[in-house]
Amino acid sequence: MFGGRSFRLVRVFGIPIAVNWSWFLILFLMIYSLTGYYQDVIAGSGDSGPFVIATASALLFFLSIVLHELGHALVAMRNGIGISGIDLFLFGGVAKLERDSDSAGVEFKIAVAGPLVTLAIALLCMLASFLIAGASDFWAGVRFESGDLSDAALAMLSYLAFVNVVLLGFNLIPAFPLDGGRIARAFLWWRTGDRNRATNMAAQVGRLFSYVLIGGGAYLAVAQDQFLMGAWFVFIGLFLGDVARSTAYQTAVFSKIEGLKVSDVMDSEPVVVQGEMTIERALDEYFLRYGWPWFPVVDRNLYFIGVVERERAERIPEERQPVFTVREIMRPDEQGWRVKLDDPLEALLSSEALRRIGALMAVDSDGRLRGVVYLDQVKRALQQGVS
Repeated sequence: MFGGRSFRLVRVFGIPIAVNWSWFLILFLMIYSLTGYYQDVIAGSGDSGPFVIATASALLFFLSIVLHELGHALVAMRNGIGISGIDLFLFGGVAKLERDSDSAGVEFKIAVAGPLVTLAIALLCMLASFLIAGASDFWAGVRFESGDLSDAALAMLSYLAFVNVVLLGFNLIPAFPLDGGRIARAFLWWRTGDRNRATNMAAQVGRLFSYVLIGGGAYLAVAQDQFLMGAWFVFIGLFLGDVARSTAYQTAVFSKIEGLKVSDVMDSEPVVVQGEMTIERALDEYFLRYGWPWFPVVDRNLYFIGVVERERAERIPEERQPVFTVREIMRPDEQGWRVKLDDPLEALLSSEALRRIGALMAVDSDGRLRGVVYLDQVKRALQQGVS
């Protein structure tokens, strides 16, 4: 629902953090609404004070979401599941796992990690608020009682505690794809022994919950004259319903290739270029002969070291082509181009490199190139299923 360009911000533990365009919309709305709130509750803060505190609060809230998603991501990585990145968007954030969990136990650990991080953040904010001002001012902040708070730090901590508790409660609703729904899926998977059946059951609950949100939003908009709140509920309901349906479909697709590995579908005799080969020879014997836009590059011991592109090779002046080597102009192996022979095929479906160049290099445990798996081969496997 929210495609389009994402802007990479930073890497944390090797995981790229990016923001979707829709994130800027909700950031603006949060700062706008919080500025009005802080103008009421913080006495003597000046004209710019509420805006500064509102901006800090909104950014800290999104930091909370990043930490929540990092909880999912780090547990997934500890269980051998790669993470292609974390995206922030209109409805929060998502940790993009490269493949599904191997067992119900792993699914539960990954699903519960995010809520535990959110709980810890909320408790820390509560503790800090109590230490600053005691119970009376803290609960005034949680209830959003205007005029009862005089300290900017207390107001911000109270807000962060409140919003993280709300986030925790919403996420624990047992409706897929919320964390509570994933926890429910793990339980159903454990009870039934069937991941697909568990996913479908959890997705059905997710769709029912989306209908409740849509109906509740329509009621608020029409019967209670709360149009903005009602529209927001409807929007969230539509989003959750769409994700629940697409996830159930994706799981059904994954089931077709369950058990297949990279080595089962790869081209085990790929055409490769030696890194020490001159550009002149590479153009004559490979690019002109095969007409391909790129080739994998290996060293003398067949270790995969990068990819050489025809466009780059042809940019070298003709008089320099017999001098320069492929290694000097290749793109080094820093683009996520390699996969292991025993990687499950479903892990490739979320690979940006596979979509970008149309192939990935299959290497053994030592890093030697053993094959190339092409996007068309993955598509055929999806269509045919396990033979």
